[in-house]
Amino acid sequence: MTPPTIALAGAAGDLGSRIARALIRRGADVRALVRPDASAADRIHLTALGLSLAPADPLDVAAMARTLEGVSCVVSALNGLEDVIVQRQGVLLDAAVQAGVPRFIPSDYSEDFTQTQPGDNRNLDLRREFMQRADHAQIAVTSILNGAFMDMLGSEMPIIQPAIHRVLYWENADQPLDFTTKDDVAAYAAAAALDDETPRFLKIAGDSLSVRTLAATLSGVTNQPYFPQWAGNLTILGGMINLAQRFAPQPGETFPAWQGMQYMRDMFSGRGKLSPLDNARYPDLPWTSVREYLSKHRPDQK
Repeated sequence: MTPPTIALAGAAGDLGSRIARALIRRGADVRALVRPDASAADRIHLTALGLSLAPADPLDVAAMARTLEGVSCVVSALNGLEDVIVQRQGVLLDAAVQAGVPRFIPSDYSEDFTQTQPGDNRNLDLRREFMQRADHAQIAVTSILNGAFMDMLGSEMPIIQPAIHRVLYWENADQPLDFTTKDDVAAYAAAAALDDETPRFLKIAGDSLSVRTLAATLSGVTNQPYFPQWAGNLTILGGMINLAQRFAPQPGETFPAWQGMQYMRDMFSGRGKLSPLDNARYPDLPWTSVREYLSKHRPDQK
């Protein structure tokens, strides 16, 4: 039996490489979509993973469509701002339709942006904008939503403060928060790419826990007492975001500090909470808990 061919955009990136490895493990033929001027290092990296390379101008629909012939699903792991998430991914979407590809998985991998407020989170607004375009395309689209990446619990999401044994929260220490490791997201995305009957949205979380529970988990992992620390209400957090955008705008950065704060606001407000979860759709996939992750990546030993 001929293995299905999956086209993967963003395969050289962190999440993309993980998805590529997961697809290979499932026996897929993976076609990495690369720029014609892709670096030698990227080409070596991708071929070493077992991927075939498909060079094409990322802004040329016709050229991209030719590289997608015979593909059963396009998976995007592209990362960036409007020029990538809307424009480049839009070209990829149009090319998939032109090539007759039946399915498309966009680069969403986030909290539930369908429930967040427009204007509150720049990166989620871009995904909402692309969603409107994708929903009008003649192709089956499936978005995978996974909350926050568990791998960011640390310097990238500094709610854990090991120096003072505190876990920061806004508004409510008992608000459940969704976390999923990148490896678990990649494994799930690979399974979904090979599943011809996926719905419009698939929602997953390796673990869902509150800051109060997170503090107790850290206490058990580190043998040091951790406690929740109130950092303000959501109004205060909104004011901090406005100040950060004003004095450190970093408009060209995908994840400036204020973007992470916007994500925190959506998580602690409960608007980004994922429910119901589709974790059980692929019974062979294990899930990493926050306790398991922190046991291997103790914040007090970094």
